[in-house]
Amino acid sequence: MGGLRLLAVALTCCWWPQGGQAKTLRGSFSSAAARDAQGQSIGHFEFHGDHALLCVRINNIAVAVGKEAKLYLFQAQEWLKLQESSQAYSCSEKLSKAQLTMAMNQTEHNLTVSQIPSPQTWHVFYADKYTCKDDKEESQAEDIPFEMVLLNPDAEGNPFNHFGAGESGLHEFFFLLVLVYFVIACIYAQSLWQAIKKGGPMHMILKVLTTALLLQAGSALANYIHFSSYSKDGIGVPFMGSLAEFFDIASQIQMLYLLLSLCMGWTIVRMKKSQSRPLQWDSTPASTGIAVFIVMTQSILLLWEQFEDTSHHSYHSHHNLAGILLIVLRICLALSLGCGLYQIITVERSTLKREFYITFAKGCILWFLCHPGLVCISIIFSDYQRDKVITIGVILCQSVSMIILYRLFLSHSLYWEVSSLSSVTLPLTISSGHKSRPHF
Repeated sequence: MGGLRLLAVALTCCWWPQGGQAKTLRGSFSSAAARDAQGQSIGHFEFHGDHALLCVRINNIAVAVGKEAKLYLFQAQEWLKLQESSQAYSCSEKLSKAQLTMAMNQTEHNLTVSQIPSPQTWHVFYADKYTCKDDKEESQAEDIPFEMVLLNPDAEGNPFNHFGAGESGLHEFFFLLVLVYFVIACIYAQSLWQAIKKGGPMHMILKVLTTALLLQAGSALANYIHFSSYSKDGIGVPFMGSLAEFFDIASQIQMLYLLLSLCMGWTIVRMKKSQSRPLQWDSTPASTGIAVFIVMTQSILLLWEQFEDTSHHSYHSHHNLAGILLIVLRICLALSLGCGLYQIITVERSTLKREFYITFAKGCILWFLCHPGLVCISIIFSDYQRDKVITIGVILCQSVSMIILYRLFLSHSLYWEVSSLSSVTLPLTISSGHKSRPHF
């Protein structure tokens, strides 16, 4: 399993996609691209408030004026209705239905998007006099380099905020999260390190759990650095955004490895061994094969999802096949684990052991089901809030899950009492090779 985790991490490093689209856009307005698609898609942004701003800077004014270059802004809902309409609109008819239009005949253009009752996504398209013509030769005109800045009003009403409505608050959230991690590290790092150094039956568990926690902390720090830079220039540090997603995927793999290690022995050999030995790590070919299959399946689905949708960070709203399959996998793992532990609990006579298994089940099921659950809950929120609800909710729920597991395996009153009753029932005791009760 250790080699498997390293392989998954290596694959993630080699094939990692680039970060999401920035709100400061640079590129070229192309007549050929606009003609082929009946309007060149430039980007989209979630405007809100009364003084949102779209600022465009171009250098070649003569070419822009000669081509009658224009920008067309469509509200997302209206654009979707237009695309799905049974009526066949012509190219010029589609462009005429834009809610806002801006002719580019100056070096710098500022367009105020005002009187927005609620946050809305707007799509920006470029078109010129060649867009709706059939003559391909005329459309091979010179491209126009541009820089576009999309801004929302800040707390004082000035258009200086680079964050869209769906991203507002994430910068502050990651700052608080990093601060909490720092405070916790200052308080508990030394005692946790001493516990790991002393070994014992929970040595492997603490190592894997701490690695997953460090990866999550690294993801939060990378996200904070990215958003801090993003708040100033609308671009951020795309590498840090991608690094944050990499750390998150590695953390997911670590936790899946840990939970499989704790439960696989029971799920594979329950019919062969007595109920006095549940939750024992088993390294038979069957259990190893299933563990390898599940971990690799999740790794592939996580990478596939990132390639399908690179516009968000860490957690997506699952509108693609990879995201749906990830939800199904997590639900299946939670159901399998929950059913298995339920059968153990119903036949277990010891109150201490039942309490141990119930607490363990709570932590595991919360880790697996928080993401699917929040995806379902996010449906009741507005479109621009859903990704933010999923991102913040999953991070908080998985942090609570880690706290539950840490308390369980570091508990002198519960874990060690269960250990004294039957050392072979505790997870990873065989692989750790320790059965005595350490003191720390």
